[in-house]
Amino acid sequence: MPPETNNYIDFHCHPALKPFGKSFNYTKIGVNHKNRRRLSSIWRYDPPTLGDKLLNYVINLTKFSQSNFTSLSKGGVSIICASLYPLEKGFFNNYIEPEFLKDLLSNFASGVGKNRINAIQGLSNYFKDLELEYDFYTQLNNVIYNLPEGRFKYRIVRNFKDIKTVIEASSKKNNAVTSICVVISIEGLHVLNSDLSKPPVEEDFLKNLKTIKQWDAAPFFVSVAHHFWNHLCGHAESFTNLVKQKVDQSEGLNLGFTALGIKVVEALLSQENGRRILIDIKHMSVASRQQYYNLLSKNPDFKNVPIIVSHGAANGLKSFMDRTQAGSGVASKLNPVDINIFNNEIILIAKSEGIFGLQLDERRVVNKQTLKTTKKSFNRSKIMHYRSELLWFQIQHIVEVLDNEGLFAWDCIAIGSDFDGIIDPLNSFWTAEELPFLADFLERHAYNYLKETTFKVKENNLEADEVISRIMSSNGLAFLKSNF
Repeated sequence: MPPETNNYIDFHCHPALKPFGKSFNYTKIGVNHKNRRRLSSIWRYDPPTLGDKLLNYVINLTKFSQSNFTSLSKGGVSIICASLYPLEKGFFNNYIEPEFLKDLLSNFASGVGKNRINAIQGLSNYFKDLELEYDFYTQLNNVIYNLPEGRFKYRIVRNFKDIKTVIEASSKKNNAVTSICVVISIEGLHVLNSDLSKPPVEEDFLKNLKTIKQWDAAPFFVSVAHHFWNHLCGHAESFTNLVKQKVDQSEGLNLGFTALGIKVVEALLSQENGRRILIDIKHMSVASRQQYYNLLSKNPDFKNVPIIVSHGAANGLKSFMDRTQAGSGVASKLNPVDINIFNNEIILIAKSEGIFGLQLDERRVVNKQTLKTTKKSFNRSKIMHYRSELLWFQIQHIVEVLDNEGLFAWDCIAIGSDFDGIIDPLNSFWTAEELPFLADFLERHAYNYLKETTFKVKENNLEADEVISRIMSSNGLAFLKSNF
């Protein structure tokens, strides 16, 4: 399938994480190299080798690049929400000794380079780091690259009007360049902290937020929480296995919002200090999410704010209070952790006309038992069938929860891959280049499911091809049109 016919949308990926990190190997840091063969180029093509795949399969380590713009081009991705993420210091201040081994293993795990890790360990200003990464994207904005598949470029877009302009230009018969729209987002508002040596100063945080709102391409949405305490709101536990044993994220874990955090949320959603920036609930603790939903419901100025999960998964649990896995025929297969989304939240997302971007991380979409009992094969087609079904369980659960609530179920689901966010991808769907295969196999699962299913809500009885087209593309486009 030619990539230009796909028009996929990814609500959450990190194309710059690795190349921006590698730019710290040079005298002048933060340079997005025009030569796409350089490690510090956002266009550098780095598909996984057989060794990379085996390493990922055995110890869940993802060394290769997943969302570089060459892979995005090959995969037919037309719009991404590029997540700016200044890596948090806590990620590298871990229990591994000695120091050399600590740096070596951190570099191995993140692929950002030892110099980048050293810079993070000595970092005192997250906001400056954020501005550097934003600038990294702007440097190759609208620069055309010749690939075997054709001529491509990315364009940073400021609103849906820009997206519409790109779409209309791409549809012209004489157009020889395919453009990927880049919507800016931010993961973690630790980025507002410009002096880590002292307690947070409200004036400084709000001043930095005002600066972000005045960017030429201000973020469409931001997540408030991430992996570590940021003085704004509590985070959910996000680490697993070896990382959980070696990296301490206990400070602020499961807490709610601080007074400063509430002020930041109100400033983000305000339309009096610049364009509204929406809020991504991913990584918030349960307590923080409850407070956020309460804020939306009680403030008339926020009654039309859509709820966003840019990259997440359902946990199959009924609600914060009733932690019974239910609501669908596959609820018990899902991973029942707090960082994942409860059934009552899925309903809130749909009623708010929000969006739920499904991440492509095996550790998140199903529980350990489901993963353990997933069929194995050496045949690539069979592997793709078995592993894509793990994501299908998420789709089936969300749809059944919403149908049982009497709601249209197919308009709030999208893809938020989290590619290059140090994830463990679905085996055989390693990078953005494999998204066409993911769409094909999801359509098989949809066909098999829909031919045996009759929904309570008549409008939910759609054809398999329409269902997958919605998830991979049209739901996201509709959401951007309404809110960006």
